[in-house]
Amino acid sequence: MTGLDDIVVVGAGAAGATTAETLRRLGYEGRLTLVGAERHEPYDRPPLSKQILSGRWEPDRIRLRRPDTYERLGIGLRLGTAAARLDRLGRAVELADGTRLHTDAVVVATGVRPRRLPGAEGLTGVHVLRTLDDALALREALAGGVRLVVAGAGLLGTEAAVTARGRGADVTLVGPGPVPLLDLLGSQAAGLVADVHRELGLRVRQGRVAGLEGAGGAVTGVRLADGTLLPADAVLVAAGSLTNTEWLRGSGVRVDDGVVCDVLGAAEPGVWAAGDVARGPDARTGRLRRSEHRTHAGEQAVAVARNVLAGTRATAFAPLPYFWTDQHDLKIQVFGDIAGAEQCHIVEGSPAERKFAAVHCTGGRVRGAVAVNLPRAVQQLRPLVEGGAPWTGRPAQTPEATAGSAPGA
Repeated sequence: MTGLDDIVVVGAGAAGATTAETLRRLGYEGRLTLVGAERHEPYDRPPLSKQILSGRWEPDRIRLRRPDTYERLGIGLRLGTAAARLDRLGRAVELADGTRLHTDAVVVATGVRPRRLPGAEGLTGVHVLRTLDDALALREALAGGVRLVVAGAGLLGTEAAVTARGRGADVTLVGPGPVPLLDLLGSQAAGLVADVHRELGLRVRQGRVAGLEGAGGAVTGVRLADGTLLPADAVLVAAGSLTNTEWLRGSGVRVDDGVVCDVLGAAEPGVWAAGDVARGPDARTGRLRRSEHRTHAGEQAVAVARNVLAGTRATAFAPLPYFWTDQHDLKIQVFGDIAGAEQCHIVEGSPAERKFAAVHCTGGRVRGAVAVNLPRAVQQLRPLVEGGAPWTGRPAQTPEATAGSAPGA
């Protein structure tokens, strides 16, 4: 092992908790501290927009580990206090309560926070969905069939909109495109999501949100750029995120839409980054990119923990992009990057059955795979995506098998 006596992991989400746990399981015996701004012990975030918001699960079920795990592994938890400053030359992390933690290496896993909308300040009924407390507050607000406007039609916005509709809310989903998730899922899967939205009675409105309207200190509506006012008793803002990097100002760590790091996860000597906040070179394109997907956070955390301890034997982290989304009765999984792909071929099932797997190709090579309600099929396609394999399979024989415009929402 390296001569590290103190390691501080800042951020107690999935990436931070996994980093700390992996360090111990790899044999690190020095002092190890996990710092989290939230008061809760580390928990999983994907269930917030689904199981927690719906009320099917209670908070204890999303804990990442049993409470005694951290004590057993010798991981010191500093929860409810955010990091305020990194003194890289002095080898210390300063917390908001004035505590100064010595560190020989620091792993930045502070994640992201939701963007806010103009006019939200001081208005009740305006929600975001990033933390457990956010989810519980929104769940309470959905009681009684409220009019909910979801501003943002990405993965989080669409999942929350579907869940809210299932709880009886009158839901309007606002996004910039006519079909939500088209670039992320491809036309067939996005078309099925649009079908589900219509069947549930969820309204989808194309437009750009300009701001919020209120009266008596409470939100009353969402104003679109074209002047349209959408009445609302509650608003969920799911319009993107900002990285939690302000505490790194003056540290010498490069920040540009996240902590800029190399293929090892290293930002500066003694400083590493993992999870949503890390922005490193894509192994296939070389371009800097961030990923806010749960699987990526866990995989990168394990890789960074290994590299922190590996010294000159550190190895590059080259993940295959992967994410999933649950949209009512649709379980959708995506490997690779399918945005802008030239061809799409169905290899199993059909969109008409709401169960299919497809490969997306450019230049005759596989660059992505999508599956709806066929989890095993997409795993079988993964090696083709990883290797950028030439597509030699049969083209689909039905109209659904070729890429085209998804049905309007």
